[in-house]
Amino acid sequence: MPNREAGAAQDTPHGIPLPAEPWVNTDRFLQALDAAARMHAAQRRKGSGIPYLSHLLGACSIALEYGADEDEAIAALLHDAIEDVRPTEAARATVARFGDRVLAIVEGCTDADTHPKPPWRERKERFIASLADADASVLLVSGADKLHNARSLLADLRRQGSTVWDRFNASRAETLWYYRAVIGAMEANPAHNPHLVAEIARVVNEVERT
Repeated sequence: MPNREAGAAQDTPHGIPLPAEPWVNTDRFLQALDAAARMHAAQRRKGSGIPYLSHLLGACSIALEYGADEDEAIAALLHDAIEDVRPTEAARATVARFGDRVLAIVEGCTDADTHPKPPWRERKERFIASLADADASVLLVSGADKLHNARSLLADLRRQGSTVWDRFNASRAETLWYYRAVIGAMEANPAHNPHLVAEIARVVNEVERT
């Protein structure tokens, strides 16, 4: 695992010290990108024809912007695999190929691994509760996921208006509750990145006003 602190000469705009050497992806990262593209190949974003891979790349990009190391970047690419790819055990085995730490991060970002999934509110409340004990890596990848989703939601609301809410399992009020609860749970955990969580809150404020 890269040491983010050693030899750092300056901070990024997000407050994370730069490593002594530039972050360089390895074949392992490229293999994870290939695995994510293959596992989610048939999936699309809700209410659009946009390939689901766009979300995984977006979450990975955000995680890297906020200081992700290679394990965290790989976990960002694979963060929805256990939750959304069937058969679940095959998806979990694919994630596990990238190491115990990647698997632990992805498990920490997963709110359900059964099909059909439990009721929406039940699994969201359970996930929110899990953030109290989550480590910095889970908070980083989960935060990157939430920020990309919130930005996508905001962009869709600006383009299409309130009809966007019709595509979700949850109502506008429930969705905003969920984002607010996640933000609060992350803020209460000392391991969170305050810059990332503040950006999630800023985008959610915009969603609420739109």
